[in-house]
Amino acid sequence: MGEFFHFVVDFILHIDRHLVEIVSEYQNWTYLLLFMIIFIETGLVIWPFLPGDSLLFAAGAVAAMPGNPLSIYILVMLLLIAAFTGDNTNYTIGRFLGMKVYEKNYKLIKRKYLEETHMFYEKHGGKTLVIARFMPIVRTFAPFVAGVGTMKYYRFLMFCITGNILWVNTFLWAGYFFGNIPTVKRNFSLVVFAIIFVSLIPPIYAFIKKTVQIRKAGKVTG
Repeated sequence: MGEFFHFVVDFILHIDRHLVEIVSEYQNWTYLLLFMIIFIETGLVIWPFLPGDSLLFAAGAVAAMPGNPLSIYILVMLLLIAAFTGDNTNYTIGRFLGMKVYEKNYKLIKRKYLEETHMFYEKHGGKTLVIARFMPIVRTFAPFVAGVGTMKYYRFLMFCITGNILWVNTFLWAGYFFGNIPTVKRNFSLVVFAIIFVSLIPPIYAFIKKTVQIRKAGKVTG
């Protein structure tokens, strides 16, 4: 287990180098691998820790390298389909399980993440599906919570498409245009940390705000 965890951390922090090695060895099969990672990260609530933002950025950077077989245009279309399919799979699973997910303890579904996403959803409504696209873990649970709740499918579809288009294009094209700048290439691990940190700002802010409100309420009642 420790070796697997170390491999995952190393893969995420040096995702550019690993992706170059994968492309070199598997060529066009890399498309399938990227599709599956994005689909699983967005479509299955049991795998919220797979790389998303950093993977898209790295894929865009690799696509910009001369002589590589990856096309940025194919990546955009393919990974849009992967994210869209993942969201809809998650929504369908949530719809199938229904409100009982809040009453039972499922071993493969982290109740903590489920409840945090539910609170975020209660505050921001349908916009959560767009905002959550840029937030690790929350983006995996947001479509699931939407399916569990009462959101109509056509409304879910609108936010789903908007969020996916913004997310995939933002990180793929950012990597394509900036990923091969010498300073970025030399400090790619720091760039990954920065991406993760920026994406965690909204939930951290929400947590701090909630904590302050609870303490204020405690003082008032006390």
